[in-house]
Amino acid sequence: MKILFLSDNFPPERNAPASRTFDHAVRWVNAGHEVTVVTTAPNFPEGRLLNGYQNRWYAEEVIDGVRVVRVKTYITANDGVFRRTLDYLSFMVAGSIAALFQPRPDVLVSTSPQFFCAVAGWFVSRVRRLPWVFELRDLWPSAIVAVGAMRKGFAIRMLERLELAMYRAADLIVAVTQGLKDDLVGRNINAEKIVLVRNGVDLSLYYPRPKDEALQDQFGVRGKFVVGFLGTMGMAAALDKVIVAAELLRDRTDIVLVFAGPGSQRLELERMVSDRGLVNVRMIAAQSREMMPRVWSILDLSLSVTRDEPLFRYTVSSKNYEAMAMGLPILLSMPEGECAELVRNAGAGIRVAAEDPHALAEAIRAMADSPENCARMGKAALAAAPRFTREKSAEIMLDALMRLASGMPANVDSMGIGNLEVESKSARHTPNTQ
Repeated sequence: MKILFLSDNFPPERNAPASRTFDHAVRWVNAGHEVTVVTTAPNFPEGRLLNGYQNRWYAEEVIDGVRVVRVKTYITANDGVFRRTLDYLSFMVAGSIAALFQPRPDVLVSTSPQFFCAVAGWFVSRVRRLPWVFELRDLWPSAIVAVGAMRKGFAIRMLERLELAMYRAADLIVAVTQGLKDDLVGRNINAEKIVLVRNGVDLSLYYPRPKDEALQDQFGVRGKFVVGFLGTMGMAAALDKVIVAAELLRDRTDIVLVFAGPGSQRLELERMVSDRGLVNVRMIAAQSREMMPRVWSILDLSLSVTRDEPLFRYTVSSKNYEAMAMGLPILLSMPEGECAELVRNAGAGIRVAAEDPHALAEAIRAMADSPENCARMGKAALAAAPRFTREKSAEIMLDALMRLASGMPANVDSMGIGNLEVESKSARHTPNTQ
């Protein structure tokens, strides 16, 4: 099968959409399929081109068997609504043009979180008469309002109408959480064309390993209880409240909080740390995909935080699956919802209220003072990790794409929170963890 994929982000960018698209595409190629990804020159989230790349009108490369087509776009940092919208719109136009002239695929996929990419997929699918799949990673534009980037008004209402039009036009919708699927069904989108394909973790990269001594010494955390937020420091994560929690933990010289990753809020967080003179916080630069397991290894507790908005009840960040695979307990600071249910059912961690630095600080104290509890949760997390692998998610999605391309219903099962079994041949094999 020939698959054409439209995605704003792709490696060497390191955010969740880029990683998921790459991990799936490589597995599809290894299964004998042809995959072409139309994307941008890598620049996310700082809005600066990565070394070795230029913002050309058209460029091709092959990454691990995946044919990658890069188009010229307006490049800006991941902050500010107006300029980011120009960025999205420029890819919608340039990506659409490039996709129109690619060898004819059997199926076209476009991925969110922003749906101007979906508009490009819809346009190209109609011009070329292709089956079209909308991979839904976020409820955009609701997310814009939730993070405070825009207020509810005429522009948002128009975008919401466009959003619904895209859902109705898609031949298949791939939702990454059950909450996203339920939201669409609640808005009268046909449930039979929505397939749940959760995010997952690559168990060949993420598995328990000894603490990296070189990194412990480099960041000055040897002998400390290390709490880590590893991922994009964006507007959706209430990381300013984590800094306040760190200030409340000044008296605990045995506890260190580590932040690692890029993001629009990073400079503000660094300023907060400096202004408060916090010596119990480490701000680590964004790391390569290959380096991240080493960074994970120095943690004792994984931290996952969001704003206190109803939208984030549907959020299950990929970092939680990575923490599970590393055998780490998880501390959530977010609204009660799907992620909390997943972690609770696995026995892999605890949740405190979102945007409550006092509750967060007390939970960190309690975890640091209970190594037995941490070990128990970490063991449970590791046991749950094989339920959420990239192999499973790639196979489930591929099955849905093949069914769509052949005109069959895409009614495949997926990785559920409570289900240990998956109707997929990959579920009958133990993933390689070495």
